[in-house]
Amino acid sequence: KSDGRPRVKTIALIALEPPNTFPRGQYKRRLFSAMVFTRGLPSDFDHWVELGAKGWGWSDLLPYFKATQKQLRPGMNPDYHGYDGEQRVTDVNHGCDELSHDYVKAVVESGLAQETDDFNGSTLEGVGIYQTYQTGTGKRFGGAHAFLHPIKHRSNLTIYTKTLAEKIVFEGKDAVGVQCDVNGTRELLKANKEVIVSSGSINSPQLLMLSGVGDQEELAAHDVPLVHHLPGVGKNLSDHLDIIVNTTVREFKGIGISIPFVCRMAVDLVKYVINGTGKLATNGAEAGGFIKSDPDLAEPNIQMHFSPSMLERHFIRRMAHGHGLHLCNLQPKSRGFVALKSNKPTDKPAIQFNYCEHPDDMDVMVKCVKLARKIMASPSLLKSEKKMVKPSSDVQSDEEIKEFIRQHSETVYHPVGTCKMGVDDMAVVDTELRVHGLKKLRVVDASIMPTLNSGNTHSNVIAIADKAAGLILNASNETEATVS
Repeated sequence: KSDGRPRVKTIALIALEPPNTFPRGQYKRRLFSAMVFTRGLPSDFDHWVELGAKGWGWSDLLPYFKATQKQLRPGMNPDYHGYDGEQRVTDVNHGCDELSHDYVKAVVESGLAQETDDFNGSTLEGVGIYQTYQTGTGKRFGGAHAFLHPIKHRSNLTIYTKTLAEKIVFEGKDAVGVQCDVNGTRELLKANKEVIVSSGSINSPQLLMLSGVGDQEELAAHDVPLVHHLPGVGKNLSDHLDIIVNTTVREFKGIGISIPFVCRMAVDLVKYVINGTGKLATNGAEAGGFIKSDPDLAEPNIQMHFSPSMLERHFIRRMAHGHGLHLCNLQPKSRGFVALKSNKPTDKPAIQFNYCEHPDDMDVMVKCVKLARKIMASPSLLKSEKKMVKPSSDVQSDEEIKEFIRQHSETVYHPVGTCKMGVDDMAVVDTELRVHGLKKLRVVDASIMPTLNSGNTHSNVIAIADKAAGLILNASNETEATVS
């Protein structure tokens, strides 16, 4: 690029789309994304360095955060924001729901945080309206829109869809290609230089294990021939656990299934078609913030997402007029794992998050519920509130709140860490994202993150990928890679 950033010369891209993803008769539950733009705390990344990820601290990654960002709000601090990158970041285009603004006022009234208009500037703590990954006309603008769609017609880029990566092929300790099922036909895609695995925190470790890279005893149990013993593959799984406090409202405010709302939606549909405004431009979690579970903490450890609707299972099970306040523990201590169920690539892996296995995590989640109740009781939200329904007013003791959390908590879809970067015995990749003990093989996705960042993970993955592109090109001026 003209700005001097490296660009991968040749990529064969394998889009992972396993057959029979959803069993017959079950809902097709797609991942819910609120498109929220946050990066986390500088200390998150400096902690990576402390854990052995030299070169991946805040000062190292900030240039990549900025270089890949196209900030659409003028006047943002250029020390923290970029204006010339590919990934668009903008304000919510329809002015936000009245309840979202009431929530911001309620948090300030509760004394938990001050209002901010930038969660990615000099400080993370505060409450306000999130910026989102949208076009500026109310439409989603994800990673594929930013980085793949503009170049998909290049002659040196081949995109495979409806393709399942079955295993990485090795010659000794060298990765030489990827065996794939392409529309029912088995093919071997050979790599001239390197194989780059970018299948995410669930599928990347699964693919490595199917290829013979992982704990030798676990692989032997599934009759997978061992290529390299690497016990950390699939371990260190971490995720943000979410608990929702729901209330109903007295009037037909916000988003819910009702005749008044449907009538308003007819008007909003016209607005959206004409200029991308109206309720249909919402990201579902317009407002939020970062607060402390204990005022003595140096930095915030709880993130909030406010929905102008009462919901469950991210709109899948229930959507009614009310408030829905999501809260999560940003730095959980519990760790889970991804393991094989069999040696068949079409079989789903075993996923065990072990949420709240560490007692400190449950303690923070209990405080999340109590803080949510405090916010909901503030005048700006209490004026419209009719009844707190989950948890009900009968749930009062810590043990009752813990049981509520066990029954109703959900994921925020931020799994990381299963191919973690580092130098210890459980690390999977080094600081150049090369798999320990093997050659011509890297992992580039959220699985390499040693720990969770304090926020949403999308921008982190983009920064990791941008830095990785430079590492790959620095290794060879004629890089040709297969990305799975």
